Parts: sequence; C-alpha cells; structure tokens
Amino acid sequence: MVRLGQNFLADPNLLDAIVRDAALAPTDVALEVGAGEGVLTWRLAAVAAHVHTVEIDRGLEPALAPLAALANVSLHWGDAMKLDFGEFGPAPTAMVANLPYAVATPVLLRTIELLPSLATWTVMVQREIGDRLRAAPGSRTYGSPSVVAQLACEVELVRKVDPAVFKPRPRVDSAILRLRRTGPGADPATRRLIRAAFAHRRKSLARSLEHGAEGSLAPARAALAELGLAEDSRAEALSPAQFAALSAKLQSQA
Repeated sequence: MVRLGQNFLADPNLLDAIVRDAALAPTDVALEVGAGEGVLTWRLAAVAAHVHTVEIDRGLEPALAPLAALANVSLHWGDAMKLDFGEFGPAPTAMVANLPYAVATPVLLRTIELLPSLATWTVMVQREIGDRLRAAPGSRTYGSPSVVAQLACEVELVRKVDPAVFKPRPRVDSAILRLRRTGPGADPATRRLIRAAFAHRRKSLARSLEHGAEGSLAPARAALAELGLAEDSRAEALSPAQFAALSAKLQSQA
C-alpha cells in the first residue's frame, strides 16, 4: 500500500541510475528524504561518506533497522517539514531522494533555504512538479516555486520515469530532476515578495502586493518603472533575476 503518500521504487536498474545521475564523490554527505524500505539508502551508503536518511513512518522501522547499524548512516525519524536540518552532522552536500509527492515542493524549497551546504539535488518527483520548478517566465506553470528555486539553482529534467517502476503504480507521471546550486537564493524579504506577487495571478503584480500590504501600490509601481518594466506587469512576466532586483529596490526605499 501507499504509506503517507509515498510510492516505493521497485526497479533496481532505475535505483542504480539515480545514484549514477547524482554522481556523488566519496566525500559527499547525502540527504535522503523518504527512506521508504531503504532500497535507495543502501546504494547511497555504498558510495557516499555519510547518508542522512529521513522517514516519518515508524511502520517501516523493521525494514530500516539494518541500515541504522551502518556506521555511515544516520536514520532520522520525523517530518522533513519540521526537522532541524541544521543539526544534521556532518552537513549534507547532496540531496538524493525519491520524494513523497505530497510534500516534494515544500521539502525542496525548505532544503534550498535552510541547507546552504547542499550543492546538488537529484530527486524523483511528480512530472508536474518538475515542469513547474523549471518553468520559464510567461508560462502557465511559472509561479512562486519556480522563482524561488531558480534564484538559487539551475533546474534540469534528467529523465522521465515510467509509472510501472513503482509499487503501487501511481496515477501520475514522474521524473528525475536535478538542481545545481548557483547562489544563496532569495532572502526572507524576497521570498515574501514573490509569494505575495503570485497570490492574485489575475491582478497586476503591484495590485497583488497591495492586497497583502496596504500602501505598497505606488512604491511597487515606481520600482517597476525604475527597472524598465511596465507598471502594470503581472508576476509571471518577471524573471527570477528581475524579482531579485525588484526586492532590492523596494528594500532600499523602505
């Protein structure tokens, strides 16, 4: 059965491919969210200096018990949206995971924000999530997660995945996504700006911001104009770099 929204990989060839795609160095410290039955964890432990694997479902404890005995594996029981990743030692350098689809996007964005030590992500996600995170400005799938992810990382679709490799078979298409960190990403003020900008997609960016902060309409329009952008621009028209510039401009005027 599906445990807590997770579908387990059943194809050893694909598991091996994920590890190859991750291209871990012997010094890398891997982070896996969603250990499941441990089939990917064993493979990571064979090639990485250390593996931090996270699992919320205590019903999987019998399957994961042998892994916990490995010297280079740390098994963390808990919710990946609540655990303090900063306490994980040694600090993770690469995330490799078959992410539970229900929390894939928030987990990815949380690790980008809270784990500056992470340089790469190689993750199995719902195909729709992959399309959203790498979407370009102007597309219907471009939104707040796209901007936040792309401000910190290059996002690449590595391969599509047949639903038949999972047990049970999911009703959605899947894909392996690779992210490479290119910078620290959005600061808290920029993340708030991005979320507010996309909160009302039918309105202009400035109008959307005003819904969350009264009196922000005129400053937002002025900042857009100073950046050479239309005052009535919608959020989906701005690139990640333009969002960063807009945030910097508004913060300097505050």
